[in-house]
Amino acid sequence: MADSHPECASAAVGEKRQQFGSRFLSDPARVFHHNAWDNVEWSEEQAAAAERKVQENSTPRVCQEKQVDYEVNAHKYWNEFYKIHENGFFKDRHWLFTEFPELAPNPNHNDLNDWLSENKRSEVPEAIELVRTNSAYDPRRCFAFVHDLCDEDATYPVPGGSLDVIILIFVLSAVVPDKMQKAIGRLSRLLKPGGMMLLRDYGRYDMAQLRFKKGQCLSESFYVRGDGTRVYFFTQEELDTLFTTAGLEKVQNLVDRRLQVNRGKQLTMYRVWIQCKYRKPLVSGAGPEPPVPDRILSSSAVF
Repeated sequence: MADSHPECASAAVGEKRQQFGSRFLSDPARVFHHNAWDNVEWSEEQAAAAERKVQENSTPRVCQEKQVDYEVNAHKYWNEFYKIHENGFFKDRHWLFTEFPELAPNPNHNDLNDWLSENKRSEVPEAIELVRTNSAYDPRRCFAFVHDLCDEDATYPVPGGSLDVIILIFVLSAVVPDKMQKAIGRLSRLLKPGGMMLLRDYGRYDMAQLRFKKGQCLSESFYVRGDGTRVYFFTQEELDTLFTTAGLEKVQNLVDRRLQVNRGKQLTMYRVWIQCKYRKPLVSGAGPEPPVPDRILSSSAVF
């Protein structure tokens, strides 16, 4: 089910990506004039139909034996995904710096690179290898490493309280729900006071959720794709609880309810994503906001 994975459509050739919330469809006759429209309101009928569809595809649930397999071998299913698709599946994410200006490049290096270089791991799954072999990868500024977010006994190869920014782009949705809170809690301890955790992930009733067939539901709003990878669909309230329970303060928590269009095939696709920014509180008397980040932990896949 390739269409269940994140589809971050790039802008058309020569078209600059506008920030979310700046392009609105006021005239339905113009729906195919752009690639996407922001803040598309759903009618009561559309919302009710989406809820009915989710209720229908939520039963029967996947048997416990298979659920254990999907959890134990999650890394294998994701690794196989990247072996098959390599770097050709995901679109260029031109929106990253637009939606998350906190990621603006900083040319200054720091001694964190020296610390990381001494703690490199030899195991390299397919996705990490794709990152390292990308032409934009600069080992002086980047360190791609293997880590299981759900392994409570595994130590991050990053000092605690050392990061300005942690990015979770369609990552948390691949984690089994009952392990999400501890994963976020462990990540939050890596942030410096004033550091930010940025997230973009699937929202409830996204097109991908509605397309699942019966027999692919693991638990409420948690599904397994045909390739064995899994996905959860969030509400804003669920994410707010996860981050605030981990001691972070809300800066942004919004629904990106977008209408994407295929102008060539004249098709419309309703996507629902959630975008969040949560900050680790500054210690008393710490002064002004932190500068442009120079230490970033980025994740785009779970192993």
